[in-house]
Amino acid sequence: MRGLFISFEGIDGAGKSTHIGALADAFKAQDRAVTLTREPGGTPLAETLRKLVLNDPMDPLTEALLMFAARRDHITGVILPALARGDVVLCDRFTDATFAYQGGGRGFDESVLTQLETMVQGTDEHDKSKLIQPELTVWFDLAPEEAAKRLAGARVPDKFESQPVEFFRRVADGYARRLIAEPGRFARIHAGQTQQAVWHDVYAVFVAKGWLT
Repeated sequence: MRGLFISFEGIDGAGKSTHIGALADAFKAQDRAVTLTREPGGTPLAETLRKLVLNDPMDPLTEALLMFAARRDHITGVILPALARGDVVLCDRFTDATFAYQGGGRGFDESVLTQLETMVQGTDEHDKSKLIQPELTVWFDLAPEEAAKRLAGARVPDKFESQPVEFFRRVADGYARRLIAEPGRFARIHAGQTQQAVWHDVYAVFVAKGWLT
């Protein structure tokens, strides 16, 4: 079986982490090997960079560079080898999150992010349009106000989770722009439903793709 690369996206509190584990179990139940990973993170180096990005103060360019440095190590050390083995790679966030959080939330120049995306995810030095991207991105779309209620008191927030609601509105707008640019890659899930209803919608997406029965 060929490998599949699938990313899960959404603002903090949208519930994506709950359903990515359930989806991993669903694929395993149908005899697929699964690599469950996350960004930033996934390798020892990328996990070290994750701690810096989530907790240390830094300017937006430094933040973006660290995100893409972690991503490069993750791609070469985890994602590409897993796809070569024929695994289903389920990644909790990928590049869309950088455009949403650093581009939308922070207001960082998205043309610079696009340049970094091309450098880090390029697969052909002669054709810059060929990038390592998920075949499917599942976006858990949730109103920032609802996400804030879910996160309240759940844990000690990192520097992103502690941002005001307006920040997350900009993040959500960043995700929406990515969907508009590549509608065929995205499955938009209304994450304000009950957990059971959200899971039903997620599973239906993969049945429609023919990846689950």
